[in-house]
Amino acid sequence: MSDTINVLAVGDLIGRPGRRAATKLIPQLRREHDIDLVVANGENASGGFGLAVTDARELISSGIDVITSGNHIWDQKEILSALDDLPILRPLNYPPGTPGRGHLVHDLGERGQVAVANVQGLVFMPPIDSPFRAIDSFLSATQDVTVRMVDIHAEATSEKQAMAQYLDGKVSLLWGTHTHTPTADQRVMPQGMAYVSDLGMVGPRDSVIGMEAEGSLRRFLTGIPQRFKVGSGMVTFNSVVVRISVTTGRAESIERVDHTVDVSSAD
Repeated sequence: MSDTINVLAVGDLIGRPGRRAATKLIPQLRREHDIDLVVANGENASGGFGLAVTDARELISSGIDVITSGNHIWDQKEILSALDDLPILRPLNYPPGTPGRGHLVHDLGERGQVAVANVQGLVFMPPIDSPFRAIDSFLSATQDVTVRMVDIHAEATSEKQAMAQYLDGKVSLLWGTHTHTPTADQRVMPQGMAYVSDLGMVGPRDSVIGMEAEGSLRRFLTGIPQRFKVGSGMVTFNSVVVRISVTTGRAESIERVDHTVDVSSAD
């Protein structure tokens, strides 16, 4: 048995196009890259805002093992009833008493366990508790788990990079979500943590971060709030594949896996 596992981390899923692309590509990518664990951010998977329970189940059926989220996880109120039952994370740094959980431990059988956490940034984001202090509680609760990984859902690259400096040598993998725009800084850091500032998205390519351009243009041109609608057309699929030693917890490699897919004829 290999000493390593392969993890597929997938960018923010945007509405029905994102869900269709995930259903189409994730089973294929699991086979092609011998994937042991798939984590995807699902906070925009239902109409572009929030996550409905039926859509969450659809994503899990497609091969996603853990769904992370962010500030939009509360937009579909029905999800509150499923946060404790399905492998869905809300940001760890919400105050005590908030529904749901900010981390979980996923069992890979003979390959051991993997701990996954989700935190939300503070810069240009709704004010909640410090993600840096919250992540300490995750590290303490999972100190017996060798492979640990974190989704930092944040706007500012500086905050994400600061978290990378804080966590290098403490976790195996840290990736950023929220901007829906992929960054080209994926690397294994000096103490063995794989890192990328933002995965990107799984959503309409010819759009404004997954939404129809018309609404965004009207808002920028007039300053008047608009109702945003998920875009259409070809879908960009942004992700990374990371190889991690289950013995040391150190990442051995991280590579971008990006695709463009037509989902117009998907079921």
